[in-house]
Amino acid sequence: MLTVLRVHLTSEIPVVGCEITPYVLLRRPDGSISNDDVPESTPLHGYCVRYRWYRNFGDQKFAICSIHPTEQATLQCLICLKEKVPISKSYHCSPRCFSDAWQNHRALHDRAKKILNENGADEEEVFGRLNVSGSGSFSAGLSAVTSNSGSVSLYPTTVADKSGEAWSEVGFSRTYTPTAEDINHVLKFECVVVDAETRATIGNVNTVLTSRVIPAPSPTPRRMIAVNGDPLAQLDLDGRISAGTFSVLSYNILSDVYATSEVYNYCPTWALSWSYRRQNLLQEIIGYHADILCLQEVQNDHFEEFFAPELDKHGYQALYKKKTSEIYSGNPNTVDGCATFFRRDRFSHVKKYEVEFNKAAQSLTDIAIQAGQKKVALNRLVKDNIALIVVLEAKFSNHGTDNPGKRQLICVANTHVNIHHEHKDVKLWQVHTLLKGLEKIAVSADIPMLVCGDFNSLPGSTPHALLANGKVEHLHPDLAVDPLGILHPTHKITHQLPLVSAYSSFARMAGVSPGLEQQRRRMDATTHEPLFTNCTRDFIGTVDYIFYTADSLSVESLLELLDEENLRKNTAIPSPEWSSDHIALLAEFRCKPRIRR
Repeated sequence: MLTVLRVHLTSEIPVVGCEITPYVLLRRPDGSISNDDVPESTPLHGYCVRYRWYRNFGDQKFAICSIHPTEQATLQCLICLKEKVPISKSYHCSPRCFSDAWQNHRALHDRAKKILNENGADEEEVFGRLNVSGSGSFSAGLSAVTSNSGSVSLYPTTVADKSGEAWSEVGFSRTYTPTAEDINHVLKFECVVVDAETRATIGNVNTVLTSRVIPAPSPTPRRMIAVNGDPLAQLDLDGRISAGTFSVLSYNILSDVYATSEVYNYCPTWALSWSYRRQNLLQEIIGYHADILCLQEVQNDHFEEFFAPELDKHGYQALYKKKTSEIYSGNPNTVDGCATFFRRDRFSHVKKYEVEFNKAAQSLTDIAIQAGQKKVALNRLVKDNIALIVVLEAKFSNHGTDNPGKRQLICVANTHVNIHHEHKDVKLWQVHTLLKGLEKIAVSADIPMLVCGDFNSLPGSTPHALLANGKVEHLHPDLAVDPLGILHPTHKITHQLPLVSAYSSFARMAGVSPGLEQQRRRMDATTHEPLFTNCTRDFIGTVDYIFYTADSLSVESLLELLDEENLRKNTAIPSPEWSSDHIALLAEFRCKPRIRR
């Protein structure tokens, strides 16, 4: 007979949009024990498990802070009510919370006003108001939503438990995804074994309660800052300076296999769960409206099952290259890699190159390393890192070029360089190998180039110096770490691509606008790079870059950088608001008149 041995929830806080999958331990009729699903639709030996989800009818006497979702709200932004910002975004737990969030919070007002102007007022939301008393307590009014579809609840069944509390049935499968209607309510999961033929229950009914459902925190909006033209301009993410420009995003999204509570113990476990992070990441990425997306640390199964189909709905075509570590781990699904997406209405795919540094290492050791040292060299150089190079053809007009009718190609490289700090020679070798490959493409096609990714290298390191300066000085201290002799000073560690870091435009641009000065304070005055792109409890620094060929492209605008103090309010990232330990970089470019290199 089928028996339920144990039921518990894997996350302590249910979040809107984050699927809940309870752990249900079963003893099967053959005596084996498993966590496999046995739904009513597929009985096992005449038995199945009936699942039900309920929402309580408890009165909602409090609201939740939009910034700190585990805190009770004590005040509400009245401008949000006027501009019809979603009500959950209007709540704050304290005046300090509201003050700290104001610079980014007010962007919600502009965004809501723009959406209202575009969509009209067909859908009207009547918001409740909070009356804040001197003691900090308050009462909340009722919130009502009028929907064009006239839809009603799919699960109107109401039951009462032994204590007399009323519950409304909201789901009948093992998993459940909370909706906005569940906010502030407690959910109850119920499972029981039933006879597949008679539908009679067998054994005890197993139930487990959640805490109150909270709204999903979302990243604070970031603006584009113009760097080629009016320094006072601040652009909407879905707006461009002109039709002749295109934008490129580079973002290490933090692979789920690395997002553990042991490493990121300062982040709530529910905010580390993939079911939550994937929705938050998708919402953030879509919100940037970039034409080209270069994502790193994308797991193979997440690319196929989530990112590719979800971004396809938003008009993106997908290309992917996973790392080669499945040779050693034996699990190809959890191997991460680089994913490049592009908008089908703005680009078409011309060619794809896959760079496996392992293969390059094999070629190097066959040619340049003595026979007795080959095994040692391979052990050091084989690190499973890869690069994905994509050649795209632009569908938009080449404004500003000398031959606007000519075919406009763009080459985009997306890479994730080795992370080990002690392997400085390997990092430099990988970057140099990638650049030599790009040189061959540039000679054959003479096209603008972008080099994006997580280089795991700080500004001033040899990989960064090679990218930014085209060479590495032979006295650079990092060259002392070269046990294989592949970086010997007699070797030319150079390249001929005129690469410039996109974010150095903030430091190089003239002007004294408040927005520009704010960005400069978030830049390193010596290296002309952001102060950080990776911010954890144990490390803060810049390892992510977008480089471009300055003879064929110009930077028009950049996504504003984040402030370290604001990020560290929650200790570090990842956090409920930001779902990666890296921040996204986004640059808008324009093609220059073609000049033969």
